[in-house]
Amino acid sequence: MRKLYVIGIGAGDPDQVTVQAIKAMRQVEVFFVIGKGAEKRELVEVRTAILAEHVERPYRIVEIADPPRDRTPADYQGVVEDWHERRSALLEDAFAQVDGVGGILVWGDPALYDSTLRMIERVLARGTAHFDYTVIPGVTSVQALAARHRMVLHRIGEPVHITTGRRLREEGLADSAVVMLDGDCSFTEVPGADVHIWWGAYLGMPDETLIDGPLREVEQEIVERRARLRAEKGWIMDIYLLSRG
Repeated sequence: MRKLYVIGIGAGDPDQVTVQAIKAMRQVEVFFVIGKGAEKRELVEVRTAILAEHVERPYRIVEIADPPRDRTPADYQGVVEDWHERRSALLEDAFAQVDGVGGILVWGDPALYDSTLRMIERVLARGTAHFDYTVIPGVTSVQALAARHRMVLHRIGEPVHITTGRRLREEGLADSAVVMLDGDCSFTEVPGADVHIWWGAYLGMPDETLIDGPLREVEQEIVERRARLRAEKGWIMDIYLLSRG
């Protein structure tokens, strides 16, 4: 492979794909997709639908099975490092079979809580593969959440803090934070009666669900709705903003 495009495709709405992303996709001959198993097949189908809509030239899709990892590890950093290493080895093997232009469609934006760029750097660091790559930004779920709730993420002159459910449990909530990757509903552990939550799941997709309100009043509704949606679809992608005052 001589060239690779890493293309952000937005948070789920096909209309979020940018003109720059479409131009890049039209240069690609082989698209690499890391599959998440049968339960998350819909995530692959969204990608293929985007390609069918925007790319008229012939192309191939190479699907790579995502290697399993421990979701509740004692050594989180070590487990993720090992997972990235195994993922990058699979990508390296797939890249070696292509003599042309490749592409990877990344959910949201490649720079925000996605490991694709780190794995590509691992491949190049081994020295056995040589190719150039270009990153195309995409609309993040953070932006989609703010747009769907019609809100500004920060107070005037204040920073925006983006974190994970694991870090929220460890560090607590000082003022406000956008929280991603929270499979444990960590907002239920945030103390105080002055916290507001804006929550969204499947942003930009047909099953999009939004809930907002004082945290103590709506937290149980979110927990129950989240569990029901995950049971129905087999997977869930959600995000929320917490703010005090």
